[in-house]
Amino acid sequence: MNKWVSVVVGVVLVLLGSVWTLQGLNVIKGSFMTGQQLWTAIGLLSVIAGLTLAVGGLRKKPSR
Repeated sequence: MNKWVSVVVGVVLVLLGSVWTLQGLNVIKGSFMTGQQLWTAIGLLSVIAGLTLAVGGLRKKPSR
């Protein structure tokens, strides 16, 4: 995967995961996800996966 694709996908996953986590924790209201522990877990896993992708992409050496 291209370096910048990894970074962009990682950042998007972190942003979505953050919203899902906050909805699961009942901080953001107005969705079927609000107050559901499942969405807290899915959100946290998405944040971790996104951080892993983004950091891995940033650490990747440029291809020649």
